[in-house]
Amino acid sequence: MIPDNKQNIVKKALKTAFGVDSYDDIKEITIGLSNALTFRIVVKNKPYLMKLARTDELSTPETYYEYMKAGSDAGIAPHVWYLNSEDKISITDFIEAKPFPIKKAKEIMPKLLDKLHKLPPFHKEFNYFDAMDGIVQRFFGAKFLPDNLSEEIMKNYAYIKEIYPCHSEDLVSCHNDLKPENYIFDGEKAWFVDWEAAFLNDRYLDLAVIGNFVVNNDKDELEYLENYFGKAPNEYIRARFFLMQQLLHIFYMSIFMLHASRTIPINIEGEHVSFEDLHKRMWQGEIDLSNDESKLKYAIVHMNQFLYNIKTKRFEEALNVISKS
Repeated sequence: MIPDNKQNIVKKALKTAFGVDSYDDIKEITIGLSNALTFRIVVKNKPYLMKLARTDELSTPETYYEYMKAGSDAGIAPHVWYLNSEDKISITDFIEAKPFPIKKAKEIMPKLLDKLHKLPPFHKEFNYFDAMDGIVQRFFGAKFLPDNLSEEIMKNYAYIKEIYPCHSEDLVSCHNDLKPENYIFDGEKAWFVDWEAAFLNDRYLDLAVIGNFVVNNDKDELEYLENYFGKAPNEYIRARFFLMQQLLHIFYMSIFMLHASRTIPINIEGEHVSFEDLHKRMWQGEIDLSNDESKLKYAIVHMNQFLYNIKTKRFEEALNVISKS
């Protein structure tokens, strides 16, 4: 199960971490989209998670190992037993996942995000907005949408991007990939996992990504943001959160439709599920975004939600608040 060229690496890790040469049991984990070889191992009757890079050609993961260790030390990531960026191997506690009620997540996740965002600033900087815009421009260049629809979306996206503030005080240590597979609920608390995309970024990005799953109405939003900020959110906070959600709608529409187009024709017509229902099914593990049909459905759901939102009074009010800030 362990490739021959990784056997010595694994033995060294086990010896260093636990004083043994081998594990008692091993099972490969194939759930998720990670490129790493991932295993549940048992050593001295306790389970652990072991991850190995698939090839020696991957870049040295010094940065995200450092951030994963920082999360572990802060109690928001599973305990780290062994990290070696040269050998590209990590061993952490294995967290047995339990069903995560949305009501509980709405309370727990913003507080967990607050702890993450208060970590010492990650030194890895990456201009997420420029990268996002590059993908969006590629999408519109591919002309998947009718011209009138494309123009409507692009006009509103461009205006949000123009006025959206980039304040240094809102650049914090972010995870940046907070889909449900990347946090685990053990029945009492939640843990962040898979830190490969972590870098310094706008705090509202992490907030908006998790908000897609736990915020379904104004009451949810107020509670969610209050749990994060420790006080009732003002109109600026709510406008900023809402506009980040709109930017993400366009980003997800673009990247997932581009991916889907590699193997299937792009057709945006037909019956589609609601934004809330699709995210509820994703939360429950019923939808797998590894196949291109699901990617396309996910892209269309985000597109339709954006088209709905830009016609609301909330959108107009958010633009007005941010443009005057």
